[in-house]
Amino acid sequence: MQKIPTMFARNPEDRRYVLPAVTPGCEWVLAGEGVATRKYDGTCVMYDGVTWWARREVKPGKTPPPTFQAISTDEITGRTVGWEQVEQSSFAKFHAEAIANVERLREDVPPFRPGTYELVGPKINGNPEGEPHHWLIAHAEADVVSLPGRSFDDLRTIVLQLAEVDGSEGLVFHHADGRMAKIKARDFPKSL
Repeated sequence: MQKIPTMFARNPEDRRYVLPAVTPGCEWVLAGEGVATRKYDGTCVMYDGVTWWARREVKPGKTPPPTFQAISTDEITGRTVGWEQVEQSSFAKFHAEAIANVERLREDVPPFRPGTYELVGPKINGNPEGEPHHWLIAHAEADVVSLPGRSFDDLRTIVLQLAEVDGSEGLVFHHADGRMAKIKARDFPKSL
């Protein structure tokens, strides 16, 4: 899985936040193309049909963990994004609990399909999703979000509202041709 680009350009003076300028290659979002889905706030894992993998970032100069599979390196930060086997990640115990919970509570569901999932629950990122147990949410089944508009101000308003109402991390836009773009609530300063 490639790192999904943030749809608005980062502020070079404070990279925590975005500016109302579209990241090159993400213009299709403002043109009304693609579908918006809820971005869950947990940690990304992937099932390839045989092995479970956890998303991992490796800082410049650090040695990657064994079995690490690099995907891309950010030119600005130098961080390499990739996958490590979930058993060696810091989320191994919680992932095992999530697998058991899903299998126990959804006996009628076939085994996990290959794809990416969000691992959420009480011990993941402070549990902004409010889950009582560790759980896996298939990204392919993420909730679709209806948008009143797609301007910078429209998206800022809806993303901040969703975060306040139900802890949503933000939105992921999916184009029919496979392109994706994202925007998170924390990308916006509290006041402009």
